[in-house]
Amino acid sequence: MISPSPIYVKPLDDYKLLIHFDNGEEKIFDVKPYLADSYFAPLKNITLFKTVKTNQLTIEWKGDIDICPDELYYNCVDAN
Repeated sequence: MISPSPIYVKPLDDYKLLIHFDNGEEKIFDVKPYLADSYFAPLKNITLFKTVKTNQLTIEWKGDIDICPDELYYNCVDAN
């Protein structure tokens, strides 16, 4: 089964992201637990964190940092 794709992402406070998926769901993803990993550590820079965008499959940041689409979708919580 293919995970829904993000069509819009907005950075929130405390390293969280508001994400709208192509199936109509709106969810929040917490990036904070990932920041301890060296791959995601550059995102501790809040200016870099706020550059997040969608790429038709998942989300990404400058510096070729992205999150697996399944990881992104299944580790979100409902925004409502």
